[in-house]
Amino acid sequence: MSDSSPLPPVRLHPEAELARDALSTPLLSRAARLARWASPETRVDAGGGLVEDQLPAAAEYLGLTGDDAAAWASEAWRVAIDTGLVEITDEEEGTVAAGEDLALLTGGSPQDVLGVWLGALDTVVADASVPDLDDLMEAMNLEEGAGEIDLSSLDWDPEAEAEFLDGVLGNLYLLTANEDGPGDRPVPLPALAASMIVPNDMGEPTNDVLEQVSDAMMRLDDQFRVLEPIGLVEYQPVDEALMADADEEPAAPVDDTDVSRYGMVRLTPLGLYGLRARLLEAGFAAPAVGDLVDKGADALLDGTAHFPPGAAQAETEQWLDRREPLDAARELLAASRGGDGGAPLRRLRCQQALSLVGPEAEPALRAVLDDPELGGLARVWLTERGAADVPPPSEAMIFWLTVDTVAAQLAAEGNSEELQGLVEGLAQQHSGFFAAAWRVGHPATADVLEAMGRLHPDKKIAKEARKAAFKARSQQGG
Repeated sequence: MSDSSPLPPVRLHPEAELARDALSTPLLSRAARLARWASPETRVDAGGGLVEDQLPAAAEYLGLTGDDAAAWASEAWRVAIDTGLVEITDEEEGTVAAGEDLALLTGGSPQDVLGVWLGALDTVVADASVPDLDDLMEAMNLEEGAGEIDLSSLDWDPEAEAEFLDGVLGNLYLLTANEDGPGDRPVPLPALAASMIVPNDMGEPTNDVLEQVSDAMMRLDDQFRVLEPIGLVEYQPVDEALMADADEEPAAPVDDTDVSRYGMVRLTPLGLYGLRARLLEAGFAAPAVGDLVDKGADALLDGTAHFPPGAAQAETEQWLDRREPLDAARELLAASRGGDGGAPLRRLRCQQALSLVGPEAEPALRAVLDDPELGGLARVWLTERGAADVPPPSEAMIFWLTVDTVAAQLAAEGNSEELQGLVEGLAQQHSGFFAAAWRVGHPATADVLEAMGRLHPDKKIAKEARKAAFKARSQQGG
């Protein structure tokens, strides 16, 4: 992902709801309980971790049982330390006390709670990118107790592991944010692994690539098991039966029913919030619906320019809800003026926004009937609402509005099937369209005619469009 290209807008749940979700996550709730459990008698080692002989008591306090109870308690304690729920009062003695941030979980605002949770998320994501040291040593044929281990000799690149996990989480975010993607539906682990390994232009994956995907799946299975307790994802692990033979890679799934056995992961609403926060911190443009409600109409029209239709409408509705219809219409119309390259798309978004405004806005539309850029748009709005005394547009205004509309569609969708249908309809409805269109004094006239030449399936009409584009460019002196 490029940090200069905006990501698809996401629809976040209310912060109060997300804060409640954060407080109920297993890992943060355990960390908070241990912070309250800590006493002057609690001892930590040089790294801030609970000393080994206190782990059983911590696990028992949390109600944890089984072989992993001590490890879970240790992880919860580390989160408590890292997020400021517990503070080390004396490093030499190894004593601790409840931290100032513990009070935020009960008396703070939703933003305060989410801030603590984000700190915990950073800790867990960092932990998830670190492989099990015992597994690494086994892979390198190293035995425990064989002396000091040189970590640089192990087959592990910390930066590469962190980048891999960040890439996977980024892809999961894109799939969740994209209106055409799975949204709330879980993503099969093989598909997520393949998104990181298989090149986009590769046809049938080679055996080597498939083996890499299988390896990546196993890494992700471990990582998502770590990430689930902090509430980032809901995860259905890989079926243990598929890994019964340690010497064999799991076979590829054969159908949709079978694929769920290979792991299914879904980003939670809290996880979507958390990943967006991490993306913003890393410098990505990661919009969310509602970001623009307090900004001007210019920011709304520019900000939603490349939003998917549903997100654009949701953002616009929230913006309109905070304004009087007449004032909103005047502000939208003023912001949509201009002859720059982005102006046609601004006017399209303006038109879409005005379609959500009631009849109270009529005076604002009548005020721009003589405006060369907005007069056509205003006539469409008034006519659609059955307004009286709407003056008919001149031929020049009709052609200008047509060019403006096609230019906006080009900017919004590129060479889409919908635009091709629009182009074919224009050429069919107006027999002398190209003879007149090249004279239209719109900055995008030549570009629109060239696009029509590319898009129209009839070679003769496409040639007419290209000739008209040449004339338009000559007239513009370029």
